[in-house]
Amino acid sequence: MFIGIAGIIGAGKSTLGKSLADHLGYEAYNEPVEDNPYLDDFYADMNRWGAMMQIHLLFRRFEQHQQIVWKKEKGAVQDRTIYEDTIFARLLHEAGFINQRDYETYIGHFNVMKRFLVYPDVLIYLRVSPEVSMQRILERGRNAERGITIEYMKNLHQGYESFIEEMSNYTRVLSLDWNQYHDTEEVGQLVKEKAKENRKFLRDLN
Repeated sequence: MFIGIAGIIGAGKSTLGKSLADHLGYEAYNEPVEDNPYLDDFYADMNRWGAMMQIHLLFRRFEQHQQIVWKKEKGAVQDRTIYEDTIFARLLHEAGFINQRDYETYIGHFNVMKRFLVYPDVLIYLRVSPEVSMQRILERGRNAERGITIEYMKNLHQGYESFIEEMSNYTRVLSLDWNQYHDTEEVGQLVKEKAKENRKFLRDLN
């Protein structure tokens, strides 16, 4: 089974991803953050590096997605899916950090890539309030994240709410209130129950 974990910055995706993968005997695929060569530059000058940051993340997630799909012998838990990248790119575009030409180029790349994608069997959405996520961001103390504002997190949260509503048309979505952490075994059982749902997903991602 291919399980994706979605949620805003600081939701707790990486922690759950590792523990859930260990619990199920699956392989955990982490978000490419630590080795991202654009991250520090991006937060220092978002106008200069916004577009390249998103293009970099897009190809890295596409590469990871293909590894998951083609590695058939073991299940996978992925920390943030490629589909979520479009939320961040749109917010940067709306805020003026990615111009129209670069945004259209990014969307063009995504539209080509999505033809070769397979939706996760279950997408877990960790629903966390912007205030709780900000507290968690402060607690983990990543230098690159010091400039994140509550206003940005509120916009990101709204973007995720719309995204999850849309994704329910294409795959099984398990939404969890993650303002308080849940036991991994409980989550694993909920995932197994969700995976049994027999639904027909007829629409493609717009």
